[in-house]
Amino acid sequence: MAKNIFKLRQSEHYAGNEWWDWSVWLDASPKDLEQIDHVEYTLHPTFPKPVRRVADKSTNFRLNTGGWGTFKVRAKAVLKNGQEVPLAHDLKLHYPSGEEAEE
Repeated sequence: MAKNIFKLRQSEHYAGNEWWDWSVWLDASPKDLEQIDHVEYTLHPTFPKPVRRVADKSTNFRLNTGGWGTFKVRAKAVLKNGQEVPLAHDLKLHYPSGEEAEE
């Protein structure tokens, strides 16, 4: 299974006071998602429990969390056959004005 079959996507919402609620999830076809056992996300080391495992295929392995800054979200899709597919996504956060938040 090729690495480019899976992509990380994100959503974000500015909650105020320099805080965003955000989510990341896997974007792939339903057939390709069937091959995944779980996704392990590695967040910035300042997060409590920076390594988080999501096994809910019905949400496309969505991780919901929040924070105050941008960073590179790293993940690995662990397939049912034991293979691991490394992934990364540059988390982008925006103010309601459209201005991008800094790291």
